[in-house]
Amino acid sequence: MQILQTPRLRLREFSMDDAALVLALLTDPDFIRNVSDRGVRTVEDARHYLTRGPLLSYMEYGVGLWCVEHLAMQQAIGMCGLIHRPGLADVDVGYALLPAWRGMGFASEAASACVQYGLQQCHLQRIVAYVCADNLASRRVLQQAGLHDKGPFMLPDSALATVLYSTEA
Repeated sequence: MQILQTPRLRLREFSMDDAALVLALLTDPDFIRNVSDRGVRTVEDARHYLTRGPLLSYMEYGVGLWCVEHLAMQQAIGMCGLIHRPGLADVDVGYALLPAWRGMGFASEAASACVQYGLQQCHLQRIVAYVCADNLASRRVLQQAGLHDKGPFMLPDSALATVLYSTEA
């Protein structure tokens, strides 16, 4: 099911057919370093991740991480969406692209669309993001998506130096 469309991208719900993409995203060294190691190592692990993560989130909250497709190429290139995290009050925007698709503005385009969707369609009061302090590329994506640096933030069960971004100025 399509959720959003931008000039270059389509965001749709994940299906089990996307397990190979999810495997590639979650085993990317940059994802593991900047987000976390989700323990996904096989296509079957990726299917379990989809079932317990995005697919469950759609049912529980009506939002979640969505598959990002390049419109012209009709190819899946990553994921982006709105995430309800246990123990955290705010919905956050998250994203990951395959390495070949980075640096072309696709992450900013997808994240901006998700932020606007959350504020306008879901009527969220604020959307946040948590980013590794040294991940300058991701920090630029968040700024381009309309989020503002709110300073250091400690995520539960994480030792990474994290910065909180928010749609609140």
